[in-house]
Amino acid sequence: MNEAAKTKSTDMKKTSFLYRFFDLYYDGFKHMTLGKTLWAVILIKLFIIFIILKLLFFPNFIKSNAAEGEEAEFVQEQIADR
Repeated sequence: MNEAAKTKSTDMKKTSFLYRFFDLYYDGFKHMTLGKTLWAVILIKLFIIFIILKLLFFPNFIKSNAAEGEEAEFVQEQIADR
């Protein structure tokens, strides 16, 4: 393969939408300073909200009160009784 063909092939890859999309975000995150700290805070908060709080405050009520395989009937009874 000659040099011109290699350059053309490389240029076509760099002008594709996916490459430009990836390059935009990669370059943006690479040069971030304060943003990295903010993203770390966001990820820690999401972890706390979705993992820790779910385990502590939202127990699996149906599993603890219904027999195995009869969960649907338990839910139906609970809804009908109210």
